[in-house]
Amino acid sequence: MNRTIECAARYVVRVARGWPRRHRCSAHRMCATVLECEAGTFHERKDIATMTVTIYHNPKCGTSRNTLALIRNAGIEPTVIEYLTHPPSREVLVALIARAGLLVREALREKGTPYAELGLDDPTLTDDQLIDAMLTHPILINRPFVDTPKGARLCRPSELVIDILPQPQKGPFTKEDGEVIIDASGKRVL
Repeated sequence: MNRTIECAARYVVRVARGWPRRHRCSAHRMCATVLECEAGTFHERKDIATMTVTIYHNPKCGTSRNTLALIRNAGIEPTVIEYLTHPPSREVLVALIARAGLLVREALREKGTPYAELGLDDPTLTDDQLIDAMLTHPILINRPFVDTPKGARLCRPSELVIDILPQPQKGPFTKEDGEVIIDASGKRVL
């Protein structure tokens, strides 16, 4: 029996015993509240606000810093992956782009990258070729990508992250450039 079927079988047994319903986790998308998943780990039930939020971050980028600050302003301490030094695997990058609802070309960064020198503006390049370039030169991955239980986004501008955070902003927030995004009551300023 494969691990997914075993996992599903344990889930059914636990629900029948009155255990709470399943939750989403980063390791396995169908885990019960306490269940050994394919990754071989146990996942205890978590409130959605404390579930994993991951940001693919460049600390030298103002938009990325503002996005990280907005996540923390919601009372969430995310998993921060500095993707320039720790790039995602091909599988993770492809899944992240798809989950964000983007085309591969939309996830490419042009400014301040070897985009032109590599000829990436060639419309005949396949998605696989573009992904290969992004993995070879992680600076080509646009930023910041944020993945939460509510979805994934390329957060440009930074305030796009608000729509996918599992809990609201806790207080006022002003971007590094002085633009007020969240007022004193925690509401978004339009």
